[in-house]
Amino acid sequence: MSAPIPPGRKTVAIRWRDLDGFNHVNNAVFLSYLEEGRDAWLAQALGEGQPTMNEFVVRHIAIDFVAQLTQEDGAVEVVVEVEKVGGSSITLRETVTALSDGRIAAHATGVLVHTNAEHTESRQIPADLRARLEASIDA
Repeated sequence: MSAPIPPGRKTVAIRWRDLDGFNHVNNAVFLSYLEEGRDAWLAQALGEGQPTMNEFVVRHIAIDFVAQLTQEDGAVEVVVEVEKVGGSSITLRETVTALSDGRIAAHATGVLVHTNAEHTESRQIPADLRARLEASIDA
């Protein structure tokens, strides 16, 4: 059996520029936090000899905002886990948690598609990577 890919964990500082006029982290900034977590997870997951990060593109993101964040929270932790593996896609479960008190600020689902170099057509996920991804579901 292939070794599962562990959940990705990335700490991201809350920056002053992330705030809106109400001194809350702007909802659009959550996409940047999720991207940073997802990129770190991809780098960990792909490893040597696997397709490059540039062969995966985001095709869908859905976010449920649970709690507000402010700069006083200091930083968030983004956790990325494999939820489902398709022929050419990976569905990820992503969570943003305030490090100040551990409250969940957002849940997200992201779908990545493995593509050709021009990003014009989807491609099957290589068998060895697929095995590792499938072993990661609820591991």
